[in-house]
Amino acid sequence: MFQMLIRRGILSSEFVYPGVVFMRRLINRLNDYAFKRIFGVEENKDILLDFLNAVILTDVSGPLTEITLCDRELDPEFIGDKTSRLDILAKSADGMHINIEVQIVNLGNPRKRSLYYWSRLYGGQLTAGLQYEKLSSVIAINVVNFACLPDPERFHHTYQVLEIESREPLTRDCEIHFLELPKFTRLRRPVQTRLDKWLTYLSNAEGSEMEAIAMSEPMIKKAITIEEIFAKNDHERRLYELREKGLRDIESIRLEGRTEERLAIAQAMLSKGATPAFVAETTGLSIDEVKRLTDH
Repeated sequence: MFQMLIRRGILSSEFVYPGVVFMRRLINRLNDYAFKRIFGVEENKDILLDFLNAVILTDVSGPLTEITLCDRELDPEFIGDKTSRLDILAKSADGMHINIEVQIVNLGNPRKRSLYYWSRLYGGQLTAGLQYEKLSSVIAINVVNFACLPDPERFHHTYQVLEIESREPLTRDCEIHFLELPKFTRLRRPVQTRLDKWLTYLSNAEGSEMEAIAMSEPMIKKAITIEEIFAKNDHERRLYELREKGLRDIESIRLEGRTEERLAIAQAMLSKGATPAFVAETTGLSIDEVKRLTDH
């Protein structure tokens, strides 16, 4: 099948060797514009569903089978407030709201940012006349390309509102996920679960590794086909490149002004037992800067 796609010019970015096809990606899959075109459009809801079911805890309600894509604009609560535009917002058949945010650059306080978005989506349901018991749960999923949590051995964290001693949930209406891609890549664990496969894809893997995953997961295979088509569209490619440039500019500013924040994250990671080499790789600090922290 791959050879047929190559002949038709659909997969023009592939290198072909005798009996093996190695796929090379054409786009940064974490570019939020590209991400929304792959996961956040009506014709690709099956891709989104597959990814969501790989992330969300399903021990209570079972896997999602249907979702509706929603308006991503959050209206300001008060005059003078800024509007917020979410990356992807969907609603399940039973009313549960699901927000996915992709962050390449750490703009500061990702945990508070996620909690703020969650609260807006939860409280925003309470229109005139609606009873509190009618509020539906909200799940926030943060896919981040930086380390923002101190645990060096875990790349997927799930937060709920729990009683401290008994661990009994106050409510199941709140579930917030953080998926830290640099930690997933650095740990080099065997790719086993469907979430592992999706995170490998989102980590911009390519070549034989990505081909093997695509052959085992139909929705990831479809996502790769869509990104190939996306890359061939001049208009889409131009908007994508503009977004890439903006992200590079933001990253340049961040690297100049976020040293103190990165040092604080590094210190927290070191206190949890992370090695200096791992901390340097995930925070972008030099190994000497990290080692100086261990001397204090």
